[in-house]
Amino acid sequence: MKERPVYIINGFLESGKTEFITFTLGQPYFRIKGKTLLILCEEGEKEYPKELLKASNTVVELVEEEEGVSEKNLQALDKKHKPERIIIEYNGMWNFKNLKLPWYFKLEQQITIINGVTFPMYYTNMRSLLAEQIRNSEMIVMNRCDDVRDELSAYKRNIKAVNPTADVIFEDSKGEIDEIFEDDLPYDLNADVIELDNQGYGLFYLDAMDHLERYEGKTIRFVGMVLKPDDFPKDYFVPGRMAMTCCAEDMAFLGYACEYEDTGRLNDQEWVKVTAEVKKEFWKDYKGEGPVLYAKSVEKTSEPEERIISFN
Repeated sequence: MKERPVYIINGFLESGKTEFITFTLGQPYFRIKGKTLLILCEEGEKEYPKELLKASNTVVELVEEEEGVSEKNLQALDKKHKPERIIIEYNGMWNFKNLKLPWYFKLEQQITIINGVTFPMYYTNMRSLLAEQIRNSEMIVMNRCDDVRDELSAYKRNIKAVNPTADVIFEDSKGEIDEIFEDDLPYDLNADVIELDNQGYGLFYLDAMDHLERYEGKTIRFVGMVLKPDDFPKDYFVPGRMAMTCCAEDMAFLGYACEYEDTGRLNDQEWVKVTAEVKKEFWKDYKGEGPVLYAKSVEKTSEPEERIISFN
């Protein structure tokens, strides 16, 4: 038998599985040679557009009983359609651990789709079924998160407790939520001195923009390059790092204003180790309040091996 790549999309009814698969079928990268067999294990409110199915060379088979996804029946559907790939939109009320694929079906990817509004209900009342969906999924997509943003950190902990290696993506009505959760930070916010390495400094810079309350009154330490803008007050400079956000042409200097009484002794572009307290203050370049550092010590140091940090 020819090896058959299989993609399994888990989730309870109305979680958004159909929307996810519809989007995937419509992408140019998925419109590759050969037929796609889409096995539906339940009928939701939304149907797949006939034009999309035709354009993506996709055939649909509805299986309404759990016995319909037995090894024998899956082999029969494969023999009937001879597809190049198979997508299974799995019924969330069926226990995933009971699914047995034919030996030549190769599971390429398993994704679980979760409705952020109904997640607490399923997590409380159907935890074992939800856990079986999450346990072996490479990616967890939680959508409809507009009204539950304050709960996302806890939701992520719940998911990671079941599957620590899964990629967890949150989406609201505008798309993917670009949020840094406290649990994801590679440093201890409760440490006497928060030590920032290359990755840590980049995350601190981004996180402090949105969650300055996490850092107010905290002491940080990092290695940075000195920048002395001409229009700065005499006792202020900017310690920071050059960063590449996507490509070599997209470079920026990332740093926050720092008060230091011996700023006059510092030279532009020299490297220093800064230990400073973070405060929230008005700064004209921020066009409002933002992080201002108050140096406890500034020591000259050698240039780091990685001069440029990257967010790739």
